[in-house]
Amino acid sequence: MELILAVDLADGLVVHGKSGDRAGYRPLTWGIAPSAEPEAYLSALAPRYLYIADLESIQGRTPQDDLVRRCAARVERCYLDRGTRSPAGCTAVRGVIPVVGTETAATTIKDLAAYRAGYLSIDVKGGRVLPWGIRPAEMLSRASGFSFEGCIILNISTVGTEQGLVAEDLEEMRACYPGRLLYGGGVAGADDIHLLADAGFEGAIVATAVHRGTVPLEWVRRGTPC
Repeated sequence: MELILAVDLADGLVVHGKSGDRAGYRPLTWGIAPSAEPEAYLSALAPRYLYIADLESIQGRTPQDDLVRRCAARVERCYLDRGTRSPAGCTAVRGVIPVVGTETAATTIKDLAAYRAGYLSIDVKGGRVLPWGIRPAEMLSRASGFSFEGCIILNISTVGTEQGLVAEDLEEMRACYPGRLLYGGGVAGADDIHLLADAGFEGAIVATAVHRGTVPLEWVRRGTPC
């Protein structure tokens, strides 16, 4: 099972995301972060795997592609959500695995069939998938008919909250999708990592719990829990 460090980038800095309130995100300068400057931050934390959300691009502003490339060069594997709005956007940054978020990628669910690469991020708020308002399990069932390399359940409502996970919910989602499945949002600590592993998820995306010390930094550096 992969452990992937999440990094939200806004205005050239690492910011701390919470509950999808992007206007309230502030530079991440607490916990074990020595600096909100991305390259210094990554040099200190030294993760094996990285998930980048380019919040500038996601919100329709100028993408931070050069900064993303420099960050991606520091890790073994980098997943990138830059608010892709068409299949062409998946090739904008080389050397990363594109993440196609339901929040921005398509007008209808059927439009997702045009994408042939990357991971589908099933963006969830209030228990429903953006922008269509269906349940995550239903979206996963539909995603099995598309050409993505895997899916990510991204619970935007619980990002940065350490709210914790529910085993029954994880098991229901896992049963609906046969491919690689990652989870991010609200992971509170090692117990949640083990819940995800027991449910059959292939990876967990973490950040706040690492800074709180409830997920060991060494796990993120190794890229897998012990």
